[in-house]
Amino acid sequence: MQTAKEGALARAALRSSAWAERWFPDAWVFAALCVVIVAAAALGFGATPTVTVNAFGDGFWSLIPFTMQMAFVVIGGYVVATAPIVARFIDLLARVPRSGRGAICYVGLVSMLASLLSWGFSLVFGGLLVRALARREDLRMDYRAAGAAAYLGLGAVWAMGLSSSAAQLQANPKSMPPGLLNITGVLPFSQTIFLWQSMVLTAALIAVSLLICWFTAPSDASARTAQDFGVTENATPPLPPRTRPGEWLEYSPLLSVLIGLLGLGWLGYEFATKPAVTAIANLNTYNFLFLTLGLLLHWRPRSFLNAVARAVPSTAGVLIQFPLYGGIATLLTHAPGFADETLAHRLSGLFVHIASTDTFSLVMGVYSAVLGFFVPSGGGKWLVEAPYVMQAANDLHVHLGWAVQVYNAAEALPNLINPFWMLPLLGVLGLKARDVVGFTFMQLVVHVPLVLGLLWLLGLTLTYVPPVMP
Repeated sequence: MQTAKEGALARAALRSSAWAERWFPDAWVFAALCVVIVAAAALGFGATPTVTVNAFGDGFWSLIPFTMQMAFVVIGGYVVATAPIVARFIDLLARVPRSGRGAICYVGLVSMLASLLSWGFSLVFGGLLVRALARREDLRMDYRAAGAAAYLGLGAVWAMGLSSSAAQLQANPKSMPPGLLNITGVLPFSQTIFLWQSMVLTAALIAVSLLICWFTAPSDASARTAQDFGVTENATPPLPPRTRPGEWLEYSPLLSVLIGLLGLGWLGYEFATKPAVTAIANLNTYNFLFLTLGLLLHWRPRSFLNAVARAVPSTAGVLIQFPLYGGIATLLTHAPGFADETLAHRLSGLFVHIASTDTFSLVMGVYSAVLGFFVPSGGGKWLVEAPYVMQAANDLHVHLGWAVQVYNAAEALPNLINPFWMLPLLGVLGLKARDVVGFTFMQLVVHVPLVLGLLWLLGLTLTYVPPVMP
């Protein structure tokens, strides 16, 4: 009865959410199914069983450094957020919205703007803002829709901003493999993320995403709150008094200050010797910053360690699922079959074969979105694709910087329904992928034609510029 009173898009979002909650598998099952599908495809295209199983096994642990980085994104965010002064600041920001629907749009805007600077910051900060909003007793906000809005930074515009792995790589010749540098030359930000065409596309994505948030947000009567999902916001328990002499250093700020000073010294050197955007885009620097701040803000080591202990359970999904994605990526790129070609090369060959100068942006966008669904790693996937995709752009005389932006915009599309990048946010929110994917799917339905259409139209306004070597 309540659903019937909703607007058309809200009804569609609620039905999509109901379907996802019933049929969408746990994120680990989703990843495991992808492994089976890609392995079967590799075998079907001529890879031997030995090559296939070796590729999966070799890739299984290939993302371990990244897995730990993502786990620390969650831990660092939790530690900083539970520090009393930061918790008060987030609560202050959470006072702004006046309605549940407005709160969802507010979260979406904050998430997308933050992701243009740092996608890791966007994930944690967006999730913590949702939890702060959920604590407001005067606000009835749908927790699922708000979680989906907090994910828009990763699902819409993250790669269009300063945290774009592909744009950062192409602007730094020392970071590029020599083979890629010979094909593309150096592409400064002025030729990628700062193109006016890129800014138009980013602005359109933000505006449309917020409209979808507004029209798909359930009314107060249909909203499911954090309490409905068993997510309660209990006050952080106070630090119990010290009872043993051996606990003195745990309760003294001495170690926190000394370790914090060392950490701040290293961070100061990093930001003094590198552009600030480059430094913060490095996940190691980002996590180091959050852990150092968390240690200092908690002041006493025991308070800091208690916060870490509360955060660790939220990393379970990251730790157990990312190895499967490492296996998928290696199956795609390191399991040659007939004619010694991998699945990635077959996919690229198919799309590049049917592209022309005018349709390159559209075709490459489709290709990047499809492959991104199986290899959800912006920077790593670019290293795999760039040599043959950018060579095709040269051959067809397509603007090289726009080819990077085509990749950036299209690569984000599968993120909207792929649990890979959702996991740190879901850990913060205490939700499962099935809880939010109904709402992110509505974004995907609109984003696909919007992104591909604008990539094609805006690409027609650019002319080819030969590679510029350093």
